Amino acid sequence: MIERVPMSTQGYQKLRDELRRLEKVDRIDVVKAIEVARAHGDLKENAEYHAAKERQGHIEGRIRELKDKLGRAEVINCMEVPTQRAVFGTVVTLLDLETDDQVCYQLLGTEEADVKKGSISVFSPLGRSILGKEVGDDVIAKTPGGTREFEVVEITASLFP
Repeated sequence: MIERVPMSTQGYQKLRDELRRLEKVDRIDVVKAIEVARAHGDLKENAEYHAAKERQGHIEGRIRELKDKLGRAEVINCMEVPTQRAVFGTVVTLLDLETDDQVCYQLLGTEEADVKKGSISVFSPLGRSILGKEVGDDVIAKTPGGTREFEVVEITASLFP
């Protein structure tokens, strides 16, 4: 069975845009760079050629990865998710029981997670610990920095799709 990859509509569009750019712009540019480098002669000692070929490999690898993820995507409109429990797409406000500080995270997929922008992956230790919780529930997360305890203060739908 194919494992689905959950992502928001915004995340899906971002990956589609990246794939389009890689296929229509970057791939063409790197082929031109390889042609120019070949024109310089001996390929064994041609650093420009080797760099362009390496870049081409990275581009082709990313294209394959994006096509795979987009093909398995389960696109979720984060503005329409239920908010009784913490699920993919919800914004969860947590109270750190050790420091009494509040933190707020949107639960998203691996490709979209960015702690600095307030989103974490549902597959991260904290994300897995939050999933399924309701307001008032305790969350115990075993993170690389040690065990942390939180209380779920609020669960809302995303402001962004």
